[in-house]
Amino acid sequence: MSLIEQAELPEKIRAALPFSRYLKQMLQSRTWLAGQLASHLDAPLDTAAMAAFVDPPSLDRDSMRAALRRLRTWVLCHLAVRDLAGDADLAEVTETMSAFADYAVRVAHDIEREALVQRHGLPLAPGAWEQELLIVGMGKLGGRELNVSSDIDLIFVYPDDGDTGGGKVISNFEFFERLGKRIIQALADITEHGQVFRVDMRLRPNGDSGPLVCSFDMLENYFIAQGREWERYAWIKARVMLGKRFEQLNAITRPFVFRKYLDFGAINAMRDLHAQIRREVARKERANNIKLGPGGIREIEFIAQVFQLIRGGREEQLQIKPTQKVLDLLAGQGVLDPNVVTSLKQAYVFLRRLEHRLQYLDDAQTHDLPVQPDDQALIARAMGFDDYDALLAELDRHRAKVTQHFSMVFGDPDEDGHDLDAVWLEADDIPTIVPLLEKLNYAEPETSARRLQSLHRGTRYQQLPPKIKSRFDALVPRVVDAAAEASNADDTLSRCLDLLDAIGGRGAYLAMLQQYPQALNKVAELVSASRWAAQYLARHPILLDELLDARQLESQPDWPAFATDLRQQCDNIEPDMERQMDLMREQHHTQAFRLLTQDLAGVLTVEALSDHLSALADVLLDITIPLCWRKIRRRHHEEAPAFAIVSYGKLGGKELGYASDLDIVFLYDDPHPEAAEHYSRLAQRINTWLSSQTAAGQLFETDLRLRPNGDSGLLACSVDAFRKYQLESAWRWEHQALTRARFSAGDPRVGEAFEAIRIDVLRQARDHDTLRAEVIAMRKKMREAHSNKSALFNLKHDRGGLVDVEFIVQYLVLAHAHQHPELAGNLGNIALLRIAGELGLIPPELAQRSGDTYREFRRLQHRQRLNGLRVEVPAEPISAHREAVSQLWSLVLEP
Repeated sequence: MSLIEQAELPEKIRAALPFSRYLKQMLQSRTWLAGQLASHLDAPLDTAAMAAFVDPPSLDRDSMRAALRRLRTWVLCHLAVRDLAGDADLAEVTETMSAFADYAVRVAHDIEREALVQRHGLPLAPGAWEQELLIVGMGKLGGRELNVSSDIDLIFVYPDDGDTGGGKVISNFEFFERLGKRIIQALADITEHGQVFRVDMRLRPNGDSGPLVCSFDMLENYFIAQGREWERYAWIKARVMLGKRFEQLNAITRPFVFRKYLDFGAINAMRDLHAQIRREVARKERANNIKLGPGGIREIEFIAQVFQLIRGGREEQLQIKPTQKVLDLLAGQGVLDPNVVTSLKQAYVFLRRLEHRLQYLDDAQTHDLPVQPDDQALIARAMGFDDYDALLAELDRHRAKVTQHFSMVFGDPDEDGHDLDAVWLEADDIPTIVPLLEKLNYAEPETSARRLQSLHRGTRYQQLPPKIKSRFDALVPRVVDAAAEASNADDTLSRCLDLLDAIGGRGAYLAMLQQYPQALNKVAELVSASRWAAQYLARHPILLDELLDARQLESQPDWPAFATDLRQQCDNIEPDMERQMDLMREQHHTQAFRLLTQDLAGVLTVEALSDHLSALADVLLDITIPLCWRKIRRRHHEEAPAFAIVSYGKLGGKELGYASDLDIVFLYDDPHPEAAEHYSRLAQRINTWLSSQTAAGQLFETDLRLRPNGDSGLLACSVDAFRKYQLESAWRWEHQALTRARFSAGDPRVGEAFEAIRIDVLRQARDHDTLRAEVIAMRKKMREAHSNKSALFNLKHDRGGLVDVEFIVQYLVLAHAHQHPELAGNLGNIALLRIAGELGLIPPELAQRSGDTYREFRRLQHRQRLNGLRVEVPAEPISAHREAVSQLWSLVLEP
């Protein structure tokens, strides 16, 4: 009776034997295996168990090879038994195989390197810095997703050229090339004990025709001069298995793999790569290959990895290796629907489990379904099905879903052309396209036709590279179609074409609009509703990505969470000031754009919008202070500065608009003798940080003239000096400005000190007649500076407009806060009017009407600006509103 027929063999091993001829052969030929398996079946194998089995200190070059092959037999049989018994999930199987590969490569490297060092000495760079071989795992090994009969894809890299320091000197290149060859032989040679791993080196620069090893410089130059799209895809999974200088290597590979901005052009590149694989599969009649065939493992990996290529440069959390974790992140970000991700992950686990059962049969690196009926029955039973037909039915279900989801991501929307292609192809022939536009709801078809002709003949379009021009050509007919759905089709088309003209040279954005029709339709909706929105998108096309996730556009902002996340992102890239500035601008544009979409959809009132924009500005200011403080080399302490930003005007009154500038003042409360110098330098740096134009645009336009003594005053003012100035030297208009001032960012203690000063100033007793005369004089001066000579009504500056309401409120606060402290609160003009009415200072009914007028005028002002218009409207429709403010002005300031 053979060993495997003995009754004492554990049940789990006997149960696995029918499904693995390899397990049966190993038990028959290796008498030590049954006991080794039986004693370790209750737990997964880890690196410590592998090391104990191999005993590295006892190994030399020859015994190492036998020991690693014996270890592989144990690891693979151990996994087969646990997996087939249901004790090991997919994560355990792939992690154990990946850990084994890491361990085997490390052992082979250490022993072979020591042998070469004994002969040639240590490899050294100029300056005697010892050099190392970095071994990069690619593919499933890089992602720690290795299958049980996998080969391993490796790349060998070393930092610097130089020579060895021993008796028989060779170059570092020769040393590491020899070491690489020895490692490959140690793992891949077939001996009486078998093989550890087949080693594939074809992913290295220039593939089989390139050198086996390359230096950092050589690799970087290769990426710059010759790196191809498929290599970006391959390097997503790259993981340094061995080598301490991995951060330097990552710094070389990361910019090649992950573009700085969104890279939707990757979809077309991945689509082409997938088409090549499909042709190869078809040529070899391998439709039943569960890895490369339709709906197979590779298509799931492609779905995950294309979004890593598109977004990984901006979103570093996507620069991870494991497929299922990437899919989870994409669901969390709203890039993929959670139900789609669940379906893909279920298919992935099913296909990988099936893959392993195919390989358990004979330890063959196969992904093809069996053709022999006996093997088909075995695989079906190993997967838990009664027969092979039931297995195929479930397999087909998963593959059909994967194919469906793959087509949604990679399907070519331009494959069948568009009904309106002639509109663009014949754009030079206006008589031909005018009738086509007439049928599409265009009120001014000839004007729109001439706009198309102008774009088609324009130098910018004519000089586009062929690949980008083809995307542009595919998009224009769809733009014409989408714009036709708007009530103002001609304006919408013109704005859309302006946007295409602005982004035409950036193929990634054209690819995104080409690939996602829903994003193009949303663009048409937005630009139809607002000329300003169209201009904003043209300035910041990176925001087009926001249109792919309706959940982000519809969700209410969580400013504390946003602040925490942005602060962490900025800390992670410290001290890269340029990237931090760009990141803050990108995030500001993103949040403002999300608010804009809600605004245009009618979800937000003007007050709610201003509250959000003001909260966003406060967050950005608060994050800017410590970032700028760190950049000051000479500073008197490392802790957070005793420094605050006080806001006036629109931000101070929480009435900020999309393009409002910031009226800010910098205060500090610090007795250190160098505080004034350091905080002035901090204020200057903050102002530069906010107002500088970078590749990502500008954060805010700033106005610092409200600080004590205006342009001639110090940029940063101490709390004591500010108090003294406000109480002894400030002009009346500066006290008016304090009614709409507040602490926005920085040290709360300094903010509390400012608020105490503000209250003290506002609650001073004042002579009403003198105050009234000063307020009227200031208003007259402003009105003269903004005289309106048209028949239209200027919502802001004309009599009965917004500024009149603000001056009335400012007078009421300065005149009566001494007796009524509730008027000193920074509550907004409408609330302060209501309070004044409740106190009997003005008629409550007139306070209500004036407050309603203020709200309505702000709404009209906002609407005008969204459409790129001046803040002047016909006077007659709003005459009643204007009259309410005029009455209140006469009552309060001209009694």
